[in-house]
Amino acid sequence: MRVLLAVVMMAILPVLPACADDALLALSTGKSELVLSAEELLSRADAATIEVPADVAYGRPMTFRAVPLLALLGKHLDPAFDTLEATATDGFVAQIPLGLVNEGASGGSVAWLAVEDGAAPWPALPGKSASAGPFYVVWEHPQRSGVGTEQWPYQVAALTLTQSPAHRWPQMAVAEDVPEGAPARRGQAVFASQCLPCHRMKGAGASDVGPDLGTPMGPTQYLSPAGLRALIRNPKSVRTWPQQQMPGFDVATLPDTDLDALISYLAYMADRPR
Repeated sequence: MRVLLAVVMMAILPVLPACADDALLALSTGKSELVLSAEELLSRADAATIEVPADVAYGRPMTFRAVPLLALLGKHLDPAFDTLEATATDGFVAQIPLGLVNEGASGGSVAWLAVEDGAAPWPALPGKSASAGPFYVVWEHPQRSGVGTEQWPYQVAALTLTQSPAHRWPQMAVAEDVPEGAPARRGQAVFASQCLPCHRMKGAGASDVGPDLGTPMGPTQYLSPAGLRALIRNPKSVRTWPQQQMPGFDVATLPDTDLDALISYLAYMADRPR
């Protein structure tokens, strides 16, 4: 499956800079491998116009034509998989629990796949020359299910149903004897949601946008607690360079309790042999 998806991705990536009408999305479900065009998605009977009052990528209200993500995946779901991996053209790889997507059917946050229409292209992202298209996972009522900012992947090229990060990459998981309510265990979930889209942990992960946070050393081994907190809250307050990409995670995005748990996890992994 992975080999086939890689071949599909190689075919799709050169198409992405073109008009959104020509854009293609690779959808791998375990039961099927599909390549869907923007035009095909926009012509679906369940495509709708949605209003997003506080869009994460644009930082303002946005209007999109979109397809319900759960409906798009619904008939293809494989019970062996519990995670939706969204791969973007810039190397960002979000790991979205399928349970989060499913909550839209029971009053939780509702996930949509926004599709850029070549006849009405989206504006460029703030500070960038390209839009969030051609495909962008957006949410209605994100606060209902606690959807994180890193679970709004844009410039998506592929959606893949797979297993949870800790199952796929055991080296990033805390030991089974760590209590359920322990900060390090909670921190593992925070890391998978907020950090894994760009970083790896001791080789675990699918993105190489940022450095591995477990090898050869973990950040708790070379940064002071205050320095690490400052780096996460506002990276430019600690160090800057022309190609810097990491955003800051404010309290609204990453509450203090989650930040504490994340640092506990990083410290735990620094002391844990690979």
